[in-house]
Amino acid sequence: MSAHPSPEAPAIVFDLDGTLVDSAPDICAVANAVLAGEGAAPLTLAEARGYVGSGADMFVRRMRAARGLPDAEHDRLLAAFLDRYEGAVEHSALYPGVLDALALLTARGHALGVCTNKPIGPTRTVLAHFGLAHRFAAVLGGDSLAVRKPDPAPLLAVFAELGAPGGLYVGDSEVDAETADRAGVPFLLFTEGYRKAPVETLTHAAAFAHFDRLAPLVEARASRSA
Repeated sequence: MSAHPSPEAPAIVFDLDGTLVDSAPDICAVANAVLAGEGAAPLTLAEARGYVGSGADMFVRRMRAARGLPDAEHDRLLAAFLDRYEGAVEHSALYPGVLDALALLTARGHALGVCTNKPIGPTRTVLAHFGLAHRFAAVLGGDSLAVRKPDPAPLLAVFAELGAPGGLYVGDSEVDAETADRAGVPFLLFTEGYRKAPVETLTHAAAFAHFDRLAPLVEARASRSA
């Protein structure tokens, strides 16, 4: 499915975990199920949040390192993690205002997409679970291409599928900020996700703490560009 946004309604691409969805509780639960099978201590929710953002492979590497599990077990533990991760939605929640913001942006003619490092299977499961799949004309996961964020290729591929040369990227993390910068698109920073660094250290065009502020920010930028 493709779309052709107008300059007055630029395409908008979103990160998923930590941006639209607080999924860390489910990711933590999946990790702890795997760790329990190894006789290892569970992760705290804070640890799990800190490991999110660079894809499942890196999450498991960080999890292993934190619990002293050997490198030789990586592939087996990653497979066990992914097997449980596919349907992990029980403890996830949309951030406040997400549904209304997406509906408003759609009504105003913005083509919407998702670019995440979450594997595409769990990505589609989460979008379907929250009734969001129909909002997005293009969705790429961390295993959709040979590279993942902060390489700009996945983000640029989503814009291309939306029929747009560029637009706006909305995310919550250092990885998202670097991705947008390398892709040459303005970055809107959601400050309530899984960011580790101070807001002022991340390159961004604007920041917001609640999704009721997103549409006004987008409209303001479109007005300046008109």
